[in-house]
Amino acid sequence: MAEEKKEDRSKKEEPKAKDPGEKKGEEKDEEKQEEAVKKAFPLKLVIIAVLVLLVAGGGFMVWKKMSAPKEKGQIVAIKEKDNANPDMGPIYPLETIIVNLLDPSGKRYLKIQIQLELDNETLKVEIDKRMPQFKDAIISLLSSKTIPDINSVEGKMQLRAELAALFNQHLKSGKITNVFFMDFIIQ
Repeated sequence: MAEEKKEDRSKKEEPKAKDPGEKKGEEKDEEKQEEAVKKAFPLKLVIIAVLVLLVAGGGFMVWKKMSAPKEKGQIVAIKEKDNANPDMGPIYPLETIIVNLLDPSGKRYLKIQIQLELDNETLKVEIDKRMPQFKDAIISLLSSKTIPDINSVEGKMQLRAELAALFNQHLKSGKITNVFFMDFIIQ
């Protein structure tokens, strides 16, 4: 019996002889798999490159749209006005003003220091006389603004235009030609 077990073991350990046709079929399958892998690699590389280009292009378009000024007409008009009159008029500095902004929590405020460009020197005397009106107008206007209203460049430009129009309503002997923000801090 011991001999029979040894023979059974040796039969189990011997590899079965394969048909020559089976070997050729396996080799063909392996070659097909290798060819498929070779074809898939460039295809995957092309797909990845196209996706990277699409994402980069989309990101660039979003950045370009966000950084472009929204109201080009205003900016062009201000630049033309600056080019038309390169000489600055007299400057009148106002005191720093701190005002609460229109905010649901009521905890946001703006600290602003404004300087006014005048069209003539005699206007300073009239501004001194009307300073209570100016301060009231500034506080009323600024306290009606929300952070999104004044946080962007366009918002600040709009605020300058509103302040100049507001000041010019009260003046009789000249006008404010420009408004400059020396400090503009939102907290």
